[in-house]
Amino acid sequence: MDVTIMLSIPSLLPRLSADFPNIRFVASDDFHWSPGDGTVYYHSKSTELAQLFHELSHAILGHNDYSRDINLLKMERDAWEQARELSEQYDLSVADDTIQDHLDTYRAWLHDRSTCPDCTATGMQTSEKSYRCVACGTNWRVNEAKTCQLLRYTTKTPA
Repeated sequence: MDVTIMLSIPSLLPRLSADFPNIRFVASDDFHWSPGDGTVYYHSKSTELAQLFHELSHAILGHNDYSRDINLLKMERDAWEQARELSEQYDLSVADDTIQDHLDTYRAWLHDRSTCPDCTATGMQTSEKSYRCVACGTNWRVNEAKTCQLLRYTTKTPA
């Protein structure tokens, strides 16, 4: 009888820890990279190896912060490409559909943040958390809202 062995996060962690001794791996309620403490946090009950490789890729690529939302999308794309390459070193693979599904969430996030709350035209980012609508002149600020509800606060520019 053939037996299929599924590689799990707990079974992969000793090897990742040995291969990346400068990066800590800590169980958490979600997946994320924390450059401040050099830690990849992984969802303790998840089986998503792709997400683990993705967060590790942020660490490998030295992703710390971004000043423009479009830079975050680039960092995410680069981390997913690195995750694909990294997973192959462990005889695993990250599916294109998985990558595109995750990138779609960031594309939607970027679109939502840049949509004018008054006229729904696409605005331009003017600073880290501020946008301006070229169609109606509305200015708005946004919160981080990567894992929580997006909030936009408007101020109308006098005509």
